Amino acid sequence: MLEQRAELEVSHNDRDPGRTRSPGVSGKALALAVRIYSTISDCWTLTKPEVNFLIALTTFTGFYLGQTHQRGHFPFSLLACTLLGTLLVASGTAALNQYIERRFDAQMRRTARRPLATRRLRASFGLTFGLILAGAGIAFLADKVSLLASALALFTLTSYLLIYTPLKRKSPACTLIGAIPGAMPPLIGWAGVSGHPSSEAWILFGILFLWQFPHFMAIAWMYRDDYQRAGYRVLPAAGRRCAYINWMIVLPFVVLIPLTLFPAFSGHAGAMYALGALVAGSIFFYHGSALALHKSNQHARRLLFASIAYLPVVFALLIARSR
Repeated sequence: MLEQRAELEVSHNDRDPGRTRSPGVSGKALALAVRIYSTISDCWTLTKPEVNFLIALTTFTGFYLGQTHQRGHFPFSLLACTLLGTLLVASGTAALNQYIERRFDAQMRRTARRPLATRRLRASFGLTFGLILAGAGIAFLADKVSLLASALALFTLTSYLLIYTPLKRKSPACTLIGAIPGAMPPLIGWAGVSGHPSSEAWILFGILFLWQFPHFMAIAWMYRDDYQRAGYRVLPAAGRRCAYINWMIVLPFVVLIPLTLFPAFSGHAGAMYALGALVAGSIFFYHGSALALHKSNQHARRLLFASIAYLPVVFALLIARSR
């Protein structure tokens, strides 16, 4: 009886051998799918998509406002090429920055889970990935947009990686230097559609340049212990830290708010733009002043959120007044 049962089981397995192996095969396929998804997710993280959103917004604003001085229909294909090339360079720059700082990122709670810091991705992969993205973006801008847009993107990449990134470990002046490549996207967008930045393009550059100081001071205060642990000197010594943050928050506002109102003063925008820009600037300034007067993570976080909201509002108002 047992022999007959064994023969039946053997014959059943012979007739359908795939059924006995299917759990193992499906398990391997699932593991492979999870690994592919994890790698794609890590590559996406390397590009810093949350930063790229603001880069895309500011590049688009420069392109759109620059196009208003051109004749003909709106060049949607050129806009797509400008945005794609700029985002490729920005993504490559982000990946290369994380490659350079991977050992320091591992020492900070805020960045310790990044793919290169945790070694989920090999350092050589991050380097290759960043070089391919950045190189492709620069070449794409030169071929499909303009040589000037490509040159501005190349300047942004090199100044960020070769000057700002190492300076973070040497001097708080890194914030001033880093704000220059950080303000380049509107110029790239403007150059992409018009061929040369005008005075209006430099106003966009100035707005974005000044905006970065209170924005980064909020981040620097919230993660001051992290930065110190990793050896970054983005803030001065404790005795001068509060005064430094106060100056870096308040002083840029003295220029930023009047600069955003300049289009209204010069007759290029109406009362609605002026009112919107003034309200947005007042809210931003209020949260900056709160951190300057009372140092706390809560005030810093509110200033950070206010800064993230301020930039899209002002740039949207600039776009609306040009229509």
